[in-house]
Amino acid sequence: MRTLIKDTSVLTLDEEDRILAGVDIALENRAIVAVGEAPPDFKADEVIDGREMVALPAFFNAHCHAPMTLERGWAEDLPFDRWLNEKIWVAESALEADDVTWGAALAAAEMIRSGTVGFGDHYFWMDKVAAVVEESGMKALLAWCHFGIGDDKEVGGVSFEETVAFVKAWDGAASGRIHTVMGPHSPYMTPAPVLRRFAEEAERLGVGAHFHLSESNEQVRNSLEHHGLTPPEYVAKLGLLDLPRPALLAHCNAATLEDMNLLAAKGAFIAHAPKTYQKLGMEMPPLPEMLARGMRVGLATDGPASNSDFNMLEILRLTGLHWKGALLNPEALPRMQLLRMTAQTSAAALGFPESGVLAPGHPADLQLLDTTAPHWIPRHDLAAGIVYTAHPGDVAYVWCDGQLLYRKGEFLTLDIERIRWEAEHRAFRMVGKPMSSLREYAA
Repeated sequence: MRTLIKDTSVLTLDEEDRILAGVDIALENRAIVAVGEAPPDFKADEVIDGREMVALPAFFNAHCHAPMTLERGWAEDLPFDRWLNEKIWVAESALEADDVTWGAALAAAEMIRSGTVGFGDHYFWMDKVAAVVEESGMKALLAWCHFGIGDDKEVGGVSFEETVAFVKAWDGAASGRIHTVMGPHSPYMTPAPVLRRFAEEAERLGVGAHFHLSESNEQVRNSLEHHGLTPPEYVAKLGLLDLPRPALLAHCNAATLEDMNLLAAKGAFIAHAPKTYQKLGMEMPPLPEMLARGMRVGLATDGPASNSDFNMLEILRLTGLHWKGALLNPEALPRMQLLRMTAQTSAAALGFPESGVLAPGHPADLQLLDTTAPHWIPRHDLAAGIVYTAHPGDVAYVWCDGQLLYRKGEFLTLDIERIRWEAEHRAFRMVGKPMSSLREYAA
């Protein structure tokens, strides 16, 4: 398939941060072959008028729980412990495998609709999510969440061995669009022997791990009390930071300076999800200090039960605005850095390090935004427009690996009407069934 986007503006996110105007972009199969002027012999199967639009790399969401679309609006205005114990882990006692399929499909549609083509997912029945990724044309890093505190405490009663089998079966699937890793829940819920087993299996299979870490000062205090180590020190001791692929760590809200140095040295990726922290009244991770110490931080939504949606444009905006205000410094977290964090660092965290740049030879993961709406005018600064002005409704076209997934309101790989019906039907079925508490949060 050959596609030519004509006469458009381009936010390249290349090393020079070039912003081009009135140029063409040529896509062939899975790659970008030209940005500027198409080769003279390039014969396009489809030509798209790019006038009044801006092309930029598609977004990657570093950490989420995609099927939790079914719990959107189910647990509101509660602190973290009650949010888990009274609502989330209760509702999930009624979760079924097919619910995960449709919850993930709804998430995929929402992400594509807002310019996101890849996500790091940490949830249950990941084989169902993998099938959605394969069908939708997206990219993903998938981890089957496992607590390791007894099969009766796991969603669906799934065993440790089943989660390992998933990792082996699906890694590299969908022509390389799917990567898999181990998914221990966290060091505060998963016992040390199980964490060691995860590290051993990851080493054997040549993969990494994705889990929650240091979400609160309480978790850090309890880790010091029980293990004599902070959570990052503890998981490092158990081998989870020295795996064949870098660890992906969700949150790290309460990371100490020593923790930051350790995680930077280990090359771990951190997923930063500011809307969840604000909504649940949690401490904001020390993002500027993390970046100053060389940590690799990508941006994320977290799950829609805490974040409510998958709008990475909003995450860009919240991240920049929070730190400019908190530091009383308008130069903090400049717009190009924010864009790199979600288009490049998040992509690398998911195992797609070549994505995030519009240049020949890079994967054709890109989006076209319509800039004609009143909130875009005047278009002095396209990067500022994307970070501080753009709406998901501005997204007009989305490609992943050269495949067109979305065109002006039309989903090309997903049956959106069936997805909407199934997801809402299953969400109300789930919370309408008799429910019980699967487990209790203990920091």
